[in-house]
This record gives sequence, C-alpha cells and structure tokens, in this order.
Amino acid sequence: MAQEYEQLKLENQICFPLYACSRKIVNSYTPYLKPLGLTYTQYIVFMVLWDKKSVNVGQLGEALHLDAGTLTPLLKRLEREGYITRRRSDEDERVTVVSITDKGDALKEECKDIPLKVAGAVSALSENEAKELYGLLYKFLNGSDAA
Repeated sequence: MAQEYEQLKLENQICFPLYACSRKIVNSYTPYLKPLGLTYTQYIVFMVLWDKKSVNVGQLGEALHLDAGTLTPLLKRLEREGYITRRRSDEDERVTVVSITDKGDALKEECKDIPLKVAGAVSALSENEAKELYGLLYKFLNGSDAA
C-alpha cells in the first residue's frame, strides 16, 4: 500500500484493538448474564442502581456514557419485569427518576460473583498492567467527553 494510505491500515488504528477487546470482554459476561435474562447493558444499569438506589435518567446516562435513546427502551423493559420503577421528579416533571425495586436489588446476590468469573478475560495482563490499562481507558474516556 502506498505510503499516503498508511493511515488506512487496520493495524494502524487505535480504535480497532479497543473495539475488538471491548467485544471480547463484554462477550465474556454472556454465559453468566444470559441465564438471568440480562444483557450487558442492563447489567451495568443495575451496577449503578445497586450503588445509588435512585438516579435520574440523565445521571444514569452520564455514568454509563449512554444517551436517553439507548436507555429508554432498556429501562421500560426492566420496569415491565419489575426490577425498577420510573417516575417524574417532584422538582422537575421533565426529569425521570429511576429507582431499583426489591426484586431488582435481590438480583445483586445472583450477580455478585460475575466480576470474578470474567476476570479471566484480562488474564493476559499482570495485575499492574490491568490497573494501568484501567487508568488509561478512564483518562481517555473522561478526556474525550470533555472535548
């Protein structure tokens, strides 16, 4: 390939290894989440709600780097299944508040070991390398959001 097209080679793209690694790691959750009827995106919603108990959709989207268009259908499904409730904020009716139900909170017990089970997805890295990668990814993620 001519020198002027080097930027088009797959091996020269930072996005490709990020994309491929992300898919590999997210797919490693499937055997543990599928029996619970959860997708990875639903699982990370639960992670926020297990911690915060109640957040508005904007805060949830910010925490997960997802837009309302992605979250709304997912939240509707979780609400139909009795895992969460959605209601309008008392302070501002334009804001939807999402709260975890007892049923949703109980799912935490079934999910508590999943992070340890999928830790093997990064087993090629030492503990220090994994921590360094984690830090670099968040540095990039937070820096790209500010741009």
